[in-house]
Amino acid sequence: MAVLKIARMGHPVLLKKAEEVADGTAPDIQRLIDDMIETLADAGGVGLAAPQVHVSKRLFLYSVPESRSEGVDDPALDVQVIINPELEPVDEEMIPRFEGCLSIPGWRGEVPRYKRVRYAGYDRTGNRVEGVASGFRAHVMQHEMDHLNGILYPMRMTDLGKLGFEAEMARYGVRA
Repeated sequence: MAVLKIARMGHPVLLKKAEEVADGTAPDIQRLIDDMIETLADAGGVGLAAPQVHVSKRLFLYSVPESRSEGVDDPALDVQVIINPELEPVDEEMIPRFEGCLSIPGWRGEVPRYKRVRYAGYDRTGNRVEGVASGFRAHVMQHEMDHLNGILYPMRMTDLGKLGFEAEMARYGVRA
């Protein structure tokens, strides 16, 4: 396994729609997933999409740390893999949340996201996964799905006055 280099804002791979994965069980995809798991752990993040490591494929990883779990409907989860994911809102209810991104280090911004999403795709063994995600899990899944569609979180922001440096926000007590 290897820690991969993370693409930074402005890199072309982050601004285009990623390609479908033909065979999620193929050795090169399995190696990519292993390397992405190591990269995510090294970076201390909660989600990572293949385009963020310079691979234009439709797969992402996500987790829900115990400290970010929002209860029974949003349990803590170790790293999960979704290949060729599909997401759709369950309803129109949205909530604003501050988020950051490994591809935009040092910044945070408030982004409106759907409170609940229906998801479907495949795990790394080729089994279909589907369900409804809410809370922090839904938020992370939407952020990572955006990466697969060439969208970075500042593009979703409705008030750029709520974008700032993490260090400055912490310094002035802004809860992000």
